[in-house]
Amino acid sequence: MIHSMTGFARRERQGPWGTLTCELRTVNHRYLEISLRLPDDLRGLDNEVRQLIGAALKRGKVDANLYLKTSQGTLHSLELDEAVLDQLLAQLARVRSKLAAQSSGISALELMRWPGVIREPERDSTPLLAAALGLLRESLAELTATRQREGQRMRELLLSRCAVMRVQLGIVKTRLPEILTRMRERISERITQLGIAADSERLEQELVLYAHKMDVDEELDRLAAHLDEIGSVLDSSEPAGRRLDFLMQELNREANTLSSKSQDVETTRAAVDMKVAIEQMREQIQNVE
Repeated sequence: MIHSMTGFARRERQGPWGTLTCELRTVNHRYLEISLRLPDDLRGLDNEVRQLIGAALKRGKVDANLYLKTSQGTLHSLELDEAVLDQLLAQLARVRSKLAAQSSGISALELMRWPGVIREPERDSTPLLAAALGLLRESLAELTATRQREGQRMRELLLSRCAVMRVQLGIVKTRLPEILTRMRERISERITQLGIAADSERLEQELVLYAHKMDVDEELDRLAAHLDEIGSVLDSSEPAGRRLDFLMQELNREANTLSSKSQDVETTRAAVDMKVAIEQMREQIQNVE
């Protein structure tokens, strides 16, 4: 089953630490490219987050964002380091005595702004990190489901284009004997118009040469084989984008050869219709993982 490289997923989770939000956006890209944005509290998860994304996605440009919004009721309590404050007051007293500026006052707020006087207690971040990874897994599952649904629609479109090409192949194969017969008749008419006797042996030789030049059996067989391979790749569980892109190149080459060998308007029209279908498939395949 093929997957699209375009998708979006957004999940939220609330807890004592506040509200966690995970957003994932993916677009088509030749390789897997991950752009990651994490809040300061989740910086330590950078490597693990990339590994989880790499295990779930094989190709595409990924924008992964994790946001943490701390609610008013979850503000961290503040502690006063009295030892640092006592040292600060003692040093301040010495400075005042030297400057004889005992009358100049310092507010308590200025003292609390001194680095180290106010400290935050150590917190156990394990629940927050576990919640973030769980939220990421949920978002990846939602993203994968979205890309799979889009891939199913793309699969149906590709199979419909393949069906169109098979119809064109049938038309060309059916017309080949008729084309040879019409060529024989046209050559005979020209000989008759010239008023000369036809050499049946030479005529057959010329017809064989014409038939060899316009022989497209191999091209038709390869086109049919490539269409069969596309069906197999679409049903494969492996990433199929690059394989399908290669098959589009091969289909286009065979269709060009068929068009160049054509000596019939209907055959030329069928080759053009094939090339149109191939181009339509190529545009879709650019977004296949």
